[in-house]
Amino acid sequence: MIKIKYLKYFPRVITGLMCGTLLGASGLFAQDVTNYPNRPIRYIVGYTPGGTADMLARAVGQKMAVAWGQQVMVENRPGAGTNIGTELGARAAPDGYTLFMPTVANVINPTLYPKLGYDMLKDFAYVTNFANVPGLVVVHPSLPAKNIKELIAIAKVRPDALRHGSTGVGSPHHLAGEIFKTMAGVKMIHIPYKGATPAIADIMAGNIEIYFGAMVTTLPPARSGRLRAIAVTSLKRVAAAKEIPTMDEQGLKGYETGSWFGMAVPTNTPKEIILKLNAEATRALKAPDLRDRMVAEGAEFVGDSPEQFTAYIKSELLKWGRAVKISGARVE
Repeated sequence: MIKIKYLKYFPRVITGLMCGTLLGASGLFAQDVTNYPNRPIRYIVGYTPGGTADMLARAVGQKMAVAWGQQVMVENRPGAGTNIGTELGARAAPDGYTLFMPTVANVINPTLYPKLGYDMLKDFAYVTNFANVPGLVVVHPSLPAKNIKELIAIAKVRPDALRHGSTGVGSPHHLAGEIFKTMAGVKMIHIPYKGATPAIADIMAGNIEIYFGAMVTTLPPARSGRLRAIAVTSLKRVAAAKEIPTMDEQGLKGYETGSWFGMAVPTNTPKEIILKLNAEATRALKAPDLRDRMVAEGAEFVGDSPEQFTAYIKSELLKWGRAVKISGARVE
């Protein structure tokens, strides 16, 4: 082994070897960019199979695979509020062969958790936002609130008497309720559940009065009359339920919450690869069969540019960060 003190005798040799190595590596990498992709790609999803995130990743990945003749394999890495899969994506090589699906959980977690092994702005480059999926505000039929204004009026007369359920502390549905309470100036009690199924069961039984939930789980019982839908949480009405007004048009100007699902790569991934991924992913999102599968969930397809998605991530980090602080939620 050459000791450090002897390096002064070989500066030209060492410099030449280093330059040759770097030039050779950059030449190979440039060739990889030109021929990208020339081997299978993995797409890390921080959720279990079967949900919206998994379905979208597989649907878009399958269309990209057909277009490129290379497999796009979804790798489900759930756990720790998506943090396990997120850290895995952040630590991957920036060569375009590892993709990651960022979701609303990733803009909540930086404030919710005291310490994370990744940084959403420093460790990722953003490709495109696939779709926004708004939530739905439903109430038990026994509550005499037909709309948001009536709900606010009741809550102001009965502070800390109404109970709103969610899928857990720090979940998007919990924080949607906290944002509502802040904007409306009301006080209600939050009741967390371990998932949508027990929450829906409890509100249908009348054990809680209000639930902020995903459209896919709340719209069916609302349509059957077991619950009353009073607002969607997007800025615009959704095609799946055009009869339900938004929070915004009912007086809470600018209120917008819900889930979203996209594509990101590790930071320092070449711009050429990011643009190629963006072009193919946005093309896949225009496929009629993919859109038909998502319409029942109220999905609003986006397919924006890397710059637009990056700006959206920054705004979401601020919005949800404020909501977490207001709620006092914390995961140790």
